[in-house]
Amino acid sequence: MGLRLARRSLDRVKRKVREITGRNTGQAIEAVVDRLNRYITGWVGYFRIADAQGHLQRLDEHLRRRLRQLVWKQWKTPANRYRNLRARGVSEFWAIRAGGTSKAYWRLSASPPLNQAMNNAYWDDLGLVGFFKRYQIFRST
Repeated sequence: MGLRLARRSLDRVKRKVREITGRNTGQAIEAVVDRLNRYITGWVGYFRIADAQGHLQRLDEHLRRRLRQLVWKQWKTPANRYRNLRARGVSEFWAIRAGGTSKAYWRLSASPPLNQAMNNAYWDDLGLVGFFKRYQIFRST
């Protein structure tokens, strides 16, 4: 049995991710991703000796959902949301439904249209290196 992450450590990292990905910061998504990458590198570097693959995969899911929520708020208007969803390959039917919804940011960030539009490849293109990928890099060296 190896070392494990404490619940308090996981709570702290989630709180920090929430702070960095706050919806009212007015930062470009690229700047947020850069700041997250620096934080993730340090955090995973510190906890790399722990056996935490499952925790880190769940942290990645949480992180991407926070980022989808942030991008959704930055798109602001239904027309802009529709246009961006269509540009990212979402069908017209789902782009209209998602773009015009009045549901809250967090609730919508887990919806299939947003998952399709902002999938893992989208975040990779922006340069996001998540917790689990960074963990694998540290563990392989």
